[in-house]
Amino acid sequence: MNPDIILRAPEPEDLDIMLAIENNSDLWVHNGGNTGPYSRYQMKQYIAANTNNIYTDQQLRLMIVLSDGEVAGIIDVFDFDVRNNRGEVGIVVLPEFRGKGIGRKALSLIEEHCFRFLSMNQLYAYVRCDNMAGRNTFLACGFKETAVLKSWIRRGQQYYDVCMYQKIMETE
Repeated sequence: MNPDIILRAPEPEDLDIMLAIENNSDLWVHNGGNTGPYSRYQMKQYIAANTNNIYTDQQLRLMIVLSDGEVAGIIDVFDFDVRNNRGEVGIVVLPEFRGKGIGRKALSLIEEHCFRFLSMNQLYAYVRCDNMAGRNTFLACGFKETAVLKSWIRRGQQYYDVCMYQKIMETE
């Protein structure tokens, strides 16, 4: 358990923060596959329907919350593959909280949950190669860079390389 932050399920009062993150087109350019914004109604429906069960939802989205209750970002495990027991990790730390180790702490907490509680075998992430902060976060948490995918993401008329990071559960 990390005393500085906790991870918790989204609450209705997180709606504005979730919309701000999901509808930030700069994040679409760097990481996501979004092609358009979500409406308040869509996001309310998502929060209401979320069971917080990765086996039901095929994803686990959690809010990154500081000890004072302030939300610092979102972390999720998605594209969950139950047959191969792996999931992709995504993380967004709000700009005012970046550079404080919050991403590393949140990644360590989600990893512990996935490996110990869910008995997952592997977590992986795709990070644009020019996103050094993101790359350093995964490396600092023991993920290994296992591939560089050339021209993997297209934004407008430009293609970007993506680094793949993996962490496989250690067996004792």
